[in-house]
Amino acid sequence: MPAPDDSARPAAGHASGAPADPFGWTGAEARRRERAGLVRTLRPRAADSPLVDLASNDYLGLARHPAVTAAAADAALRWGAGATGSRLVTGSTTLHAELEAELAGFCGFEAALVLSSGYAANLAALTALTAPGSLIVSDAGNHASIIDGCRLARAETLVVPHADPAAVRETLDAHPGRRALVVTDGVFSVDGDAAPLDELAEVCRTRGAALVVDDAHGLGVLGDGGRGAPAAAGIAGAGGVVATVTLSKSLGSQGGAVLGPARVIEHLVNAARTFIFDTGLAPAAVGGARESLRLLRREPGRAARAREVALTLYERLTGAGLSAVRPDAAVVSVRAASAEAAVRWAADCRAAGLAVGCFRPPSVTDGVSRIRLTARADLTDRQLDAAVGTIIATAAPVGR
Repeated sequence: MPAPDDSARPAAGHASGAPADPFGWTGAEARRRERAGLVRTLRPRAADSPLVDLASNDYLGLARHPAVTAAAADAALRWGAGATGSRLVTGSTTLHAELEAELAGFCGFEAALVLSSGYAANLAALTALTAPGSLIVSDAGNHASIIDGCRLARAETLVVPHADPAAVRETLDAHPGRRALVVTDGVFSVDGDAAPLDELAEVCRTRGAALVVDDAHGLGVLGDGGRGAPAAAGIAGAGGVVATVTLSKSLGSQGGAVLGPARVIEHLVNAARTFIFDTGLAPAAVGGARESLRLLRREPGRAARAREVALTLYERLTGAGLSAVRPDAAVVSVRAASAEAAVRWAADCRAAGLAVGCFRPPSVTDGVSRIRLTARADLTDRQLDAAVGTIIATAAPVGR
């Protein structure tokens, strides 16, 4: 007989006529999380943190670049602290339009639409480009924002094995004549492996399906000068391909965008609820992202440096006996023995002056806990040496 669920019990005093505590069930949820070792806590960082950062997504080291912060400050001074309204009312500025044009041109697409986050961009694309009766084919390793977009869309969603074009082909062939959309991360956020975009695009092209690529971890790292995973695969600008990006990773700012054919972007302006009913991205974030994009054009070597750092981390850590996934971009995933081991490993790294990510179930669908390292183009060789030494020293015996 299953144990009773105390979250379903009425709060004390309810039987006597006193009102029940409407959030009393949160106590049971907190105890459940604690028993499972899944308690999450906020850890505010100081502006002058001494930690070497291999945990953030600031792949190119642009979040604090003087030109980027100056551009953000200038935009705030000129346009104000906020966008003041939705993009369709007062929230669109000439700054937004300039960023959209430059972002589309850089990545090789016809048009772009800036939203308040990469999360909102994925929801916009998936909900506005599908309809009841249509089909979404989604990779099993896709990001939570894609999963939520699929849930909110009114289409049928079928999940296929990770990075498997043959499974996508078989799924589409099993549903001939249906309006279909295939969605995948360009670079997967947990293990850092890249999707086989060229093969997926060909499967979609021959079957009349759209392909949506979440390029959050590819922009600024993959492709010629960091133009992204679709550009690297030679599919940027194709008529059936749409990409979503975030401005908060390689570009060191905030916000997201959808890139694609002009007719698709026009449709999103009229149909995407996370665009229509959301306040526009703050001018400071727009100005910062635009300057980062321009800086990347001037210094295309930053993308190659981020990939170089990632590969060095992988080679040196695996050479020391740790288990890691070979990176295709800037994410290096290093396996831990358990969720508890991953938490302890990350904490030991932090105590030694190094910030790393910690991924564990249910955030990872394969049940494997990891520390996740995000390579940075601005990491010096001395910092890289120290980081490798710290990870190896704190790994024993949990990470081997």
